[in-house]
Amino acid sequence: MTNERRLNIPNALSMFRILLVPVFILAYWLDENGIKVYAIIVYAVAALSDFLDGFIARKCNLISALGKVLDPLGDKLMMVSALMCITIDRIIPAWAVIIVFTKEAVMGLGGLVIHRKHFEIPPSNILGKVSTVVFIAVCLALMIFHDIRKYAAVMVFIAIALMFMALGSYIIVFIGVIKRGKKVNPE
Repeated sequence: MTNERRLNIPNALSMFRILLVPVFILAYWLDENGIKVYAIIVYAVAALSDFLDGFIARKCNLISALGKVLDPLGDKLMMVSALMCITIDRIIPAWAVIIVFTKEAVMGLGGLVIHRKHFEIPPSNILGKVSTVVFIAVCLALMIFHDIRKYAAVMVFIAIALMFMALGSYIIVFIGVIKRGKKVNPE
């Protein structure tokens, strides 16, 4: 069931996570030391806010249409920012960012089609959540542990493989939503 109140704690946490994106980027590039301590802290706070907004939204029945947009937007902006920083820093190869951008563009277009046709936006699924957690863990690990950077391409490849599995599951869900034709009232 969707709670249509727009101003709530989960949505505020998602907006907070979006606001942390430029803070993360600044912290990453302003830290001259080998380990990007402040960037890691900002990234970890963003990850915690992601967990909390979802938990609170489900526990308190505060799921809203706005939250279904803000939550993944915050996730993706932070994830892509971290990927861009560690790619520019030559920790991971550039192909990883290109693949992630392509996947996110496909997801964004799919969500836009669903929204434009006034279909109910499906909730995230467990595979999408797992792939997000794995990406968070990979980015944090690559920022913290310099010794594992020689495995960066493999780690990112595994995270991307999970992302594409999640994409496949979302495509199936999107097709099902369109076929069922369950529309919601436009706001």
